[in-house]
Amino acid sequence: MASRPLIALLGLAGRPGSALKDYLERRGYDVRTADGEWEVDSVFSARVDVAVADLGADGLGHLRRRGGDNGPLFIMLGGTGQMVDRVLALELGAADVVDPAVPDRELAARIAGLLTRRGRQAADLVVLENSTVDLRAALVMHRSGQEEALSPGQVALLRLFASSPRKVLTRDDIMAEAPAETTDAFDRSIDSRIVRLRRKLDTESIATIRGAGYRFDPPGQS
Repeated sequence: MASRPLIALLGLAGRPGSALKDYLERRGYDVRTADGEWEVDSVFSARVDVAVADLGADGLGHLRRRGGDNGPLFIMLGGTGQMVDRVLALELGAADVVDPAVPDRELAARIAGLLTRRGRQAADLVVLENSTVDLRAALVMHRSGQEEALSPGQVALLRLFASSPRKVLTRDDIMAEAPAETTDAFDRSIDSRIVRLRRKLDTESIATIRGAGYRFDPPGQS
């Protein structure tokens, strides 16, 4: 199994209201934090994929010492009062510079985009009418900003639908490819699983085909 991408958080201990490390770990990353230089050396003893550094906490120094073609991609957190430092960070090769108050969800999206462009990790998302699902992290991200966890059975069920768009899946197909998490996997329990999944995803994209089964019609696709 391929190792999880390694994200380094440098000098972010004072980030207000943030549980960034826990959030990124839920999104499927290996996350290490460092503040003092000796901690940074320890973090970079492994191959870091993306480093998130605070411009006000020697972020530029970390970028100079650790960046470059063979180093990690750097995302720098710097406010509007640090324009010179932000421009310098870009000139030194930072992949992105964002406001330090950026929400964790947006920062995670920026990290995922950088990893995808480098070929380290492909996105595993299902985009619906009112939510986006990260299958790798088993998270439903609603447009309101609220997030909910998916159970392993719900992930397997949605992954099955997403891999077979516009194809009618029978109850037998579902039981074979995305079995329930309990032994109660027959008859109307399939209907109950679909109802609960629709409700959690706030979607109408999983259609009931009477007498046949269910079909996933991706939103926005003709």
